[in-house]
Amino acid sequence: MTYDEVLARLATMGPELRTGKAGAPRKWSLDHIRILLHALGDPHHTFRSVLIAGTNGKGSTAATLASILNAAGLRTGLYTSPHLLHVNERIRLSDGRSPQFAEISNDDFALLFTLVNSTAATLVTCGQLPHPPSFFELLTAIAFCYFAEQGIDIVVLEVGLGGRLDATNVVDPMLSIITDIGLDHTEFLGNTIRSIATEKAGILRENGILVTLSQHPDANTAIGKVALELNVRGVDAARFLPPRGYTDAYIDINASPGSPWRNKYSLSIDGKIIEVDSPLAGQHQQRNIALAVAAVVELRTSHGFQIPNTAIEQGIRDTDWPGRLEWIPPSPDRAPILLDVAHNPAGAWALRAALAQLPENRPRTLIFSCLSDKPIEELAQILFPLFDASSADPARSRDHILLTHIDSPRAARVDEILAAAQKLEIPAVTAPNAVSALATAEFLTPPDGLIVATGSLFLIAELRALLLPRITTLHPEAAART
Repeated sequence: MTYDEVLARLATMGPELRTGKAGAPRKWSLDHIRILLHALGDPHHTFRSVLIAGTNGKGSTAATLASILNAAGLRTGLYTSPHLLHVNERIRLSDGRSPQFAEISNDDFALLFTLVNSTAATLVTCGQLPHPPSFFELLTAIAFCYFAEQGIDIVVLEVGLGGRLDATNVVDPMLSIITDIGLDHTEFLGNTIRSIATEKAGILRENGILVTLSQHPDANTAIGKVALELNVRGVDAARFLPPRGYTDAYIDINASPGSPWRNKYSLSIDGKIIEVDSPLAGQHQQRNIALAVAAVVELRTSHGFQIPNTAIEQGIRDTDWPGRLEWIPPSPDRAPILLDVAHNPAGAWALRAALAQLPENRPRTLIFSCLSDKPIEELAQILFPLFDASSADPARSRDHILLTHIDSPRAARVDEILAAAQKLEIPAVTAPNAVSALATAEFLTPPDGLIVATGSLFLIAELRALLLPRITTLHPEAAART
């Protein structure tokens, strides 16, 4: 199959969390992906790996960790999901020399898709598999085959959903990382923090190693219970958080042509000071950086990896993870744009905290959309008051809220989101699509204002594709993954 034929085939598979048959949920089992991988030669047994689960921050942690490993000269694989612009982004590889990670080529992707898909079809025909693999299972098998072929030193794997039954969980990781846990995907993982944390803790191994941070008490209890049962050794990343008393400085969005945020502070690692200078914006990223650093220290002390402190500094500085508080600088006649994948309440609160650091007197326009399975009213309660033109705050009098539709079968209807705004008595208008929403926002927002787009990765993906020429021209380093 050609690459274009592969993309067309993937497009027919529908949402990743469904079988495609009347929207019925699939019954997940690791047995199925193991059968498929075994027929492919068990590629997941050929490389060493780190497995990362969590609700928020697992992608940022994975990107930071992989960047550090690459800076240490290690040929590093990185598997993340979902993607922003094209599916190849999920499967990337570094050479240990350049700071950039290269996506799997179109030709390699098409060849491996054809191999995995035909192998799966044979297994279904002979009765070894009950049904074809899901979208995510296919991509995971492709990633494992690709990494096995490339002879890499280490792979950083981001769990797709949950942990216990996620397709990535067939590997035997050197260590497991669990990031912050919140309520998300409750129809699959349970409707309490405790139940979700138990599913995430499914990535732990008997006598294994867990890198994490203290968080919600129910999450701590659930993770601790599983870890105790499996005799897991815990590594607390708290010692790699910024020093006590560190606070973010006041931000002036005119002070730099790039992002107004950078996490910059000193850390002590094994008695030596390093300087953290991360492009990942927001205070919440300090926890993800700490998890990545703790994992690196564990890899070099317990697994023999040669990762000097200079590589930790360089890797943090080179981390590239677009769409997360990503700042698109202003031009003479256009306002700056902030893109952020705040798709659940915890993410929305993190965005709100970041916006609180910006000057209050600049007019703001919000572009918002989300998926139908998200808590729309709660997201509206967190974010919409920051853009309430009807409030008593004169600084907000020139604000706007634009609600739009995103290209996803799981998208919430615009009238549902509008109803949430109306319930709060906050004015909002609608736009038919992302193109219209962006054009309207740029018309309404003066150059000294700010456009904020958030609510769904699908919205950020559509807008970032539209903004690529501007990103490349005004802020070339932000276009590294394009």
